[in-house]
Amino acid sequence: MSAAKRPTPRPGVMQIQAYVPGKSAAPGVDRIFKLSSNETPLGASPKAIAAYKTVAEHLHDYPDGSATALREAIGRVYGLDPNRIVCGSGSDELLNLIADVYLGPDDEAIHTTHGFLVYPIATLGSGAKPVVVAEKNFTADVDAILAAVTPRTRIVFLANPNNPTGTYLPFDEVKRLHAGLRPDVLLVLDAAYAEYVKRNDYEAGIELVATSENVVMTRTFSKIYGLAALRLGWLYGPEHVVDALNRIRGPFNVTAPSIAAGIAAIEDRAHVQTSIEHNAKWLTWLTDEIGKLGLQVTPSVGNFILIHFPEAKGKTAKEADAFLTSRGLIMRGVGAYKLPHALRMTVGSEEANKLVVAALRDFLNGKAK
Repeated sequence: MSAAKRPTPRPGVMQIQAYVPGKSAAPGVDRIFKLSSNETPLGASPKAIAAYKTVAEHLHDYPDGSATALREAIGRVYGLDPNRIVCGSGSDELLNLIADVYLGPDDEAIHTTHGFLVYPIATLGSGAKPVVVAEKNFTADVDAILAAVTPRTRIVFLANPNNPTGTYLPFDEVKRLHAGLRPDVLLVLDAAYAEYVKRNDYEAGIELVATSENVVMTRTFSKIYGLAALRLGWLYGPEHVVDALNRIRGPFNVTAPSIAAGIAAIEDRAHVQTSIEHNAKWLTWLTDEIGKLGLQVTPSVGNFILIHFPEAKGKTAKEADAFLTSRGLIMRGVGAYKLPHALRMTVGSEEANKLVVAALRDFLNGKAK
């Protein structure tokens, strides 16, 4: 066997399409409203910011490697056993840890057509094969997922609500999905936007995790808590899953400032409630007002909307994106999510939301930038 001339990545790695975040700049524009990354327009809790600053005097000290105080705070808020919680550098790290633990060569992991881009990245990075399952009306299809399960299936990734479509599966459908899976298949419920959902038939996954041996739920502090810059997430799972993840998790994967800010953020229920109310008001307003312009908006339960554009020249999503960017309104193109004719918009401040509707009206009416 001939020796390779240089180190080579393992199979699957070079198939990965690197994740490209939403743009954040508009050259030549004085004032920018970034609506491309689903960040909260209300910012972090003042209490979280204050807690973050208190750690500045102790930057020479390693953080608690188990994030004990943060896990206990999460446990108090949600009524969970802290020993069944794992904290990570964003839920992205936790999703990758799950793939590293449970996937290998010849294994398969399922995700849906418009599911979060980290799922195929984590799958391929672990040497496994991503299996893409078609959605129905931009929503995960339980029957299609179950039909795609093979003896090689090890993980099913389900974003609920889903990014970038904003759609969700009712809890009864999630339970039906779980009931149809083999006990050795891990169902990963990615509930990054759960705090925003106000539907009676929705449940983030806590109940299913509590009563199952093959379900985990991931959450994030990047969205409603406004701590995206700190990269902080958490997972709730069965003890045997938590034990396995902790064996490969970095010993200091969550920083001390993140721990302090996370505790303050999750305990500031007033700030969270204000964020929920702001989002509920403007999510409805944007859906209605943009719909009145003649554009289709996929009904969303998150803090963002998916706006569909016609393919006609002068009206396309690409042209709309350029028009909006020229006015400092930065959206997210979602071609990588197989949605080339749509833009995703984060629910922003009152000013930003109204500016977007006005700009879309001008764009559709053919006005100059």
